[in-house]
Amino acid sequence: MSNYYVNEDIKNCFRIFSEEGRSAYLRMDMNENPEGLPGDFVDSVLAEITPEYLATYPEPGHFCRKYAKQLGIRPEQVCATSGSDTAIRYIMETFVGRGHKVVTVTPTFEMYRVYCNMYGYEHVGVPYDSKFQISVEDILNTIDERTDLVALLNPNNPIGRAFTEDEVRTIMDKVTACGAVMVIDEAYHYFYPNTFIKLIDEYDNLLLLRTFSKMYSIAGCRLGAVIGCEQLIEYINHVRSSAEVNTVALLFGERLIDHPEVLDELIRTEREGRKYLIDELEKHGYTCHNQDGNFLFIEPKSDSAQLAQRLKDDYKVLIKRYGNPLLSKYIRISTGSKAAMSRFLEAFLAADRA
Repeated sequence: MSNYYVNEDIKNCFRIFSEEGRSAYLRMDMNENPEGLPGDFVDSVLAEITPEYLATYPEPGHFCRKYAKQLGIRPEQVCATSGSDTAIRYIMETFVGRGHKVVTVTPTFEMYRVYCNMYGYEHVGVPYDSKFQISVEDILNTIDERTDLVALLNPNNPIGRAFTEDEVRTIMDKVTACGAVMVIDEAYHYFYPNTFIKLIDEYDNLLLLRTFSKMYSIAGCRLGAVIGCEQLIEYINHVRSSAEVNTVALLFGERLIDHPEVLDELIRTEREGRKYLIDELEKHGYTCHNQDGNFLFIEPKSDSAQLAQRLKDDYKVLIKRYGNPLLSKYIRISTGSKAAMSRFLEAFLAADRA
């Protein structure tokens, strides 16, 4: 056997990748829009893609200027990335020292833990209690001089409430006192409209993450953004690849910004579907946790693993379940239009046999 070098952190990093072959199913498992963008809008963007356009290296500056204008910030405060999970990687590479601490709540988006394992950082997760509550005091007590990064999803995935401005400011004060950087991951913005973007001009150690995978419904294109003060963004630009975000993603991002009516309709459609599903589930005796994102956290009447298998095999519906003991009896499902929610509800009620 060849005696080649393998980074021990990479070698020992445990990964679980998403299941493929999902196109034939109603996909409720990965917080995507089950139906995607309007077909006429997609066709209009695709009509702009010429052979010459595809032959040209991407130029993200134009997208960043448009996006910054939409957000009311300066272009120098935005960095486009290939999805927000790549943004997380860049942030950790830039602002976390080997062996130093990264603090998150737990459970949360899994890539924070994965990157810590890959790069030799210490991941410290502040756990939710059995009632799905998180203690800000526990978060504060975990942050110390060895902490380089604190990351909070707002709202958190898969469980948890959104943080208030007072709570964020309290945590920011401790983060700042310890010389660390704070990330507020706003992947579910527009489902939960509150944002902490105004704070980036107050704190020079705060970064916000946004993605075009959720409400904007182009997960397949891989487009995200890091937002923060100009110095932080400059450092992140030092680590990103020279031509990372592809031209098709940038074009779709720009046209979505150009057509706010598309976003307005996406928001209206999802909220209508989410409310319909919550109301119907409550009528049937189910409790829906975490109603701030494009997903619901539900305790079924049957075993969650058996339910997930029945839904997949008998009804062509994919849902998310967890091995974490705190979450093992629950399922998470994505929300979307009333039509998609009605299709899911019919299958769920038939499959959830106690």
